Amino acid sequence: MIKGVTRVAAVQTEESFNRLTTLFSALGFEPGKGWDETASGNGPGKGAAFLAPLGNIEFVTGRLPAVPELLVEVTALDNVHAIVSKWATAETVSVTTETHWKSRMFTVELGGLHLGFWENTDPFKGQHSAIEGDLSAEGMRFGIVTARWNAVITDRLLQGSLDGLLRSGAKKADIEIVRVPGAWEVASAARTLADTKRFDAIITLGCLIRGETAHYEAIYNEVARGIGQSQQETGIPHAFGVLTCETLEQALNRAGVKAGNKGFEAAIAAIEMVSIQQKLKAGSRSGIGK
Repeated sequence: MIKGVTRVAAVQTEESFNRLTTLFSALGFEPGKGWDETASGNGPGKGAAFLAPLGNIEFVTGRLPAVPELLVEVTALDNVHAIVSKWATAETVSVTTETHWKSRMFTVELGGLHLGFWENTDPFKGQHSAIEGDLSAEGMRFGIVTARWNAVITDRLLQGSLDGLLRSGAKKADIEIVRVPGAWEVASAARTLADTKRFDAIITLGCLIRGETAHYEAIYNEVARGIGQSQQETGIPHAFGVLTCETLEQALNRAGVKAGNKGFEAAIAAIEMVSIQQKLKAGSRSGIGK
């Protein structure tokens, strides 16, 4: 039944009113429906409404907290401070300080109105907790399928994957590498490995360069579809490390020269997905969420 809460704040002068409306407009508030009765017989006065995506009303007993009566919660507090400081002329804008309630705040005085702008220092406050994967590969088993075609690229991807797994705690004995002729065969081998249920995740590596084949897009679409289908039907995470590039130079850059190593990134994604699956299954067994 409750639709919204409005806080009405009086300012002392017309000049203060106009300056406040320009400030709130500069800060990005959505304008609401204002009113002007200066020309009516009901007495002088006008109002300007500004809408915020979230409103709160707090009731306090005992000593009032040492904060301004009107508080505006923001993100990027330092940017807001810069905007208000640039806008202010004779007004007093305080420096940003830490509060005892895990936030940062600054204040500004205008026309008898005491405003406080604040930002919570806990980025996760008010958000739902999320299950995230860890990056430890200890005890995990991985299958890597890599194409021989464009070996100058795929060998670099393979080295990146092995580097990522071993650095994260995986053992060499728990990593099995399968080499296939080209990218077309990657999905089939990945599905065969997944069906064995011997692996916690499959890492797929390959390289398609548009200039080398006229049916580049047809091959890529089928490879991507096959890998995705294998993952969905077997429930085993498949990390996608098949490059699709316009030129050999682009492929080299993505295999460790300039733009990172996509084989390494695929290995890290595989580790995280295995960890997430383990946590989800453990939560299901313990009745979490029921």
